[in-house]
Amino acid sequence: MDKFRIDSHKLIYHIPRLQQWLGGKEVYPLYAEIGLFGGCNHRCIFCAFDFIGYPADKLQEGCLKRFITQAAKKGLKAVLYSGEGEPLLHNKAPEIFNFTKKSGIDVALVTNGVLLTKEVARASLGSLTWVKVSLDAGSKKTYRIIHGTSEGDFETVLDNLKNAIKIKRQNKYDCTVGVQVLLLPQNYREVESLAGSLKDIGVDYLAVKPYSAHPLSNKKINSQFNYKEMFYLEERLAKYSQDKFQVIFRKRAMENENQAKPYRQCLGLSFATHITAQGDVYPCNAFVGREEFVFGRISKDNFKKIWTGARRKRVMARIYKMGVKDCRPACRLEEVNKYLWELKNPGRHVNFI
Repeated sequence: MDKFRIDSHKLIYHIPRLQQWLGGKEVYPLYAEIGLFGGCNHRCIFCAFDFIGYPADKLQEGCLKRFITQAAKKGLKAVLYSGEGEPLLHNKAPEIFNFTKKSGIDVALVTNGVLLTKEVARASLGSLTWVKVSLDAGSKKTYRIIHGTSEGDFETVLDNLKNAIKIKRQNKYDCTVGVQVLLLPQNYREVESLAGSLKDIGVDYLAVKPYSAHPLSNKKINSQFNYKEMFYLEERLAKYSQDKFQVIFRKRAMENENQAKPYRQCLGLSFATHITAQGDVYPCNAFVGREEFVFGRISKDNFKKIWTGARRKRVMARIYKMGVKDCRPACRLEEVNKYLWELKNPGRHVNFI
């Protein structure tokens, strides 16, 4: 079982907010994904935001802290610092993580790991609920090809992971340290060896997930790559899930890749949002770069005005009218949407529990 519920969802733990939503009331998001920096030190072949052009946009610290303070009062529970670029390129990243945690909001980080140095780990791990490193290869040669960088970065990331685990244990930080692999034609033969290496290092988990193309991305992975043919890896990788290490093979997400969505609207957008390094507030990352879907800007307006304002209502009405036929397969809100759609559209026999 995936104890982190990575291949599922966690909305079931937020019943009061669900009850408000089911009762037709306006609800504020539980979760926000925030881009700290628009640029990146890698050029990954799977990059969702390559179409933006990797601008060196840096989310202003004061602007972000103001948003965090306002959002915490409205019930925001968690922030994932990820976004369009590499978040650790922001020179105040650790300070921002710490401020967010002190504001009563859980904090997580997705990073390529190159800048997760000893200094950054010491300054950050105490505030992070979890950190996930996007590694995507089991060898430095494959890593260079997939991440569009030097082979030396592969060893740098592994060393940074070792140091992060050491710092975590020395300080008894309750931070989950995980690694993610996008399963691709270039790396599927290396996932087993990577699992063994990561177990030895002492990370908490390895998550293996499918590639999901962003609608605007210029980079398209081989569309003939059949994830169903990769299901044999689930059994092979299971043997590494021992002691405190777990391999999470996201079979459910892979199955969703070529299946029609069982819901007709993205209902999960009531509970989540995406903020770019420019401070633009979007419904989710699939709409980033499309000005007509911007709810507002945290540099100009307070969070309450943005979330309850007329512009967001118009944007959401347009999205609901569009439906989900053009949405990303296996998106972050996939399992949330299945759950919400079923709650909104129960069958006739639901009382026979």
